[in-house]
Amino acid sequence: MLFFRDLRVAVRSLARVPALWITVALTLALGVGANAAIFSVVRAVLLRPLANRDEDRLLYLRQSAPGIGEANAAFSVPEIQDIGSGLKSITELGTFSEIDFTVVGLGAPREIPAGVVDGHYFEVMGLHPVLGRLLTPADDGQNAAGAVVLTYHFWRTSLHSDPSVIGKTVRLESCCGARPATVVGVLEPSVPYPVATEIIANIVTSPHHLSATMVTGREHRMTEVFARLAPGSSVDNARAELRSIYSAMVAAHPEVYKPEDHFKIDVARMHEQINSRANTILWILFAASGLLFVIASSNVANLVLARTVRREPELAIRSALGANTAVLRRSLLAESLVLCGSGAVAAVALAIPMVAVLGRYASRFSVRAEELTLDFSMVWFGIGLALIAAVFLAFIPRLPSANAPQGGLTGRGTRVAGGSSRRLRIFAVTQIAASFLLLAGACVLMKTLFVLEQTRPPFDSANVLALNLPKMSYGRTPQQVDEFYREVQRRVSALPGVEHVSSGFAAPWRDDHLNVSFQFAAQGARRADGQDFRGKFRVVSPGFFDTLGVPIQEGRDFNDSDKDGSERVVIITQSVAKMLYPGQDAVNRKLWWTDGVMKFVGISTEPRRIIAVVPDFDDENIIPSPAMTIYEPGEQEQGWNGRLFVRAHQDAYALVPAITQTIRGLSADQPVEKASTLGDVRAEVLSPDRLNAIVFGGFAAVALLISVVGVAGVLAFSVSWRTREFGIRMALGALPRNILTIVLVEGVTMAGIGVGAGVAVGFALSRTIAKYVTDIHQPGALAFVVSAVVILGAAVIASAVPAARAARVNAVEALRSE
Repeated sequence: MLFFRDLRVAVRSLARVPALWITVALTLALGVGANAAIFSVVRAVLLRPLANRDEDRLLYLRQSAPGIGEANAAFSVPEIQDIGSGLKSITELGTFSEIDFTVVGLGAPREIPAGVVDGHYFEVMGLHPVLGRLLTPADDGQNAAGAVVLTYHFWRTSLHSDPSVIGKTVRLESCCGARPATVVGVLEPSVPYPVATEIIANIVTSPHHLSATMVTGREHRMTEVFARLAPGSSVDNARAELRSIYSAMVAAHPEVYKPEDHFKIDVARMHEQINSRANTILWILFAASGLLFVIASSNVANLVLARTVRREPELAIRSALGANTAVLRRSLLAESLVLCGSGAVAAVALAIPMVAVLGRYASRFSVRAEELTLDFSMVWFGIGLALIAAVFLAFIPRLPSANAPQGGLTGRGTRVAGGSSRRLRIFAVTQIAASFLLLAGACVLMKTLFVLEQTRPPFDSANVLALNLPKMSYGRTPQQVDEFYREVQRRVSALPGVEHVSSGFAAPWRDDHLNVSFQFAAQGARRADGQDFRGKFRVVSPGFFDTLGVPIQEGRDFNDSDKDGSERVVIITQSVAKMLYPGQDAVNRKLWWTDGVMKFVGISTEPRRIIAVVPDFDDENIIPSPAMTIYEPGEQEQGWNGRLFVRAHQDAYALVPAITQTIRGLSADQPVEKASTLGDVRAEVLSPDRLNAIVFGGFAAVALLISVVGVAGVLAFSVSWRTREFGIRMALGALPRNILTIVLVEGVTMAGIGVGAGVAVGFALSRTIAKYVTDIHQPGALAFVVSAVVILGAAVIASAVPAARAARVNAVEALRSE
């Protein structure tokens, strides 16, 4: 009962200082709430078990070839057959190939991301159906009936969990033809990897996967491989066995695996592979929230300790009147519990919306971050931390002795105050150092974002519209397909407000298959090492460069005469021209593809005449690099390329309804999707960097604000305890500006020590992190300098109010009060 009375007294006491109460509660809410929210995201994305059965036995295989820039290449069918034979540490292999299907029969026709798998895939992945069945080895083979499994997310969101979908027949259209298939099941909720798919079908639904080029092409790599570890085997066993088999395969085919390409194979646990993209950013965010917690805790300790020291005369009087140490500690504990408890409640209120925001942020790096909720285990942990902090804050101050209370009664508590002041300064320096680290990290991200934002593409992207028109061939001959899409371009180009229309291989910056490069040779050009050149492959229609506003530097554009049966021609970028023929004219020279994969994808290796040179146009990276790109006319290769580009006179989006209506008037089944200007595509690509800068900048701003409050609190405490000293100085002739300078120098000194500590720690951390994480930007001297200037400037601002108060000390009143 006595303690409850102490709590009531503590509430009344704190109500008289609402600014302190609110500041402490908000500071704790930011520190604990941010950590609870971040931990909820980290636990859900990085630590939560997968739905897959025996996930610790689930492996992901990958091969790489650093010599040709392949960090994570897929496998070809012959390679899978070679590495899968005679394995002892692995029981089964399952294969997955990414593909886009246009689905007809499940609502409006639309193109969706999909995968085709073999019959072992679901068994290897350890997944189960929630409705119907999954694919099995009985669904393999060229004579098997088409079968489709829906992902749970697609079934729930697009089909509204309709159970009658099982048994429905749908038509699946891909670039190489159409196939019927029956919906046989719905997959349980699971992490979609390697890509976010909406349906998974058996191999027979993709004509290309049944073709001889796919089955026999060793260099035709488009299949991901998963494996299940045998009982009693380890990942190291599997890695050693796979490398041994892979080495023998490489040695048996030297014409494919050239020594300078450095082909190699590796294996990773599935859980680690799924988290690889989100791993770095989330742990860095968690570290940032940890720094914020340190800053918040230091500031709360500062504020509470300063209040306790100011109350020393009151505590001395209570001690003189008979209150023992236990009673005084209990009253301090009650007050700390009220402060920290209110902070913990505010932390929960803050963490709930913060989880939703951070979940949307993290969903750009991992599909596991969708639909997150607050992890209440971390809430209880935060409440526990608040209780520990309350006890710490109640027992750290030095109490007056009942036997010698005169120091507190007479005001001679300088020794006690001096010890407390040192502790306050330590807390303040800790805050500043941690704030400096957050600010330096935010500066790096801000600089990266600034560079990205300032980098402009070599054309006006605001009025160029990109649309996905997936190829539809059901019931049409190849000639009819080509004529249909030519008619689409003719009719769209006739619409009012349309300036240019063309088609292309992929939408710049948006499509995943832009990083496609192949070996080629050129007339009269040789590399110093004797190897063939490598260039990126693009197929475009006549008028593509006019549509995007890219000028022709030399030669002519493609035209309608550049079709199948006519002379094969290409257009190259300026970087390719300089590489092949430095200081010479590249037009009318010839080049030809030498890459072995060309014969498997239907690209002719006949010589092609260079008819034009265009400026470098890097359609893959926001910050452009030399574009080693070779453009071919679509009529000479693959016909329709699936992407329509429209340049508008003014508002491109105003044309979308008319374009859609025009195309649907030609074919009601033709999907018209992802209509977006290239300017908005670019903005979407930049959004993760923008979010990084906003999130870390927000952390840094909050940390800096808390630190400013901490420095101001320390100096205000210092001024109140040095009033007598300042009075004596003023009485001896010191001017107000001298007193102002003393306090300002004290604040800047604390900030300088904190910045120095932050620089040392930041430098050491950046060096350490660089050894283990290579895909983050390292802070340079500019980030450190800007952060130091901001911190020191904030320290001057924080010192201004207590310094002005010190400069207004009246010498006579100060001495009389003593």
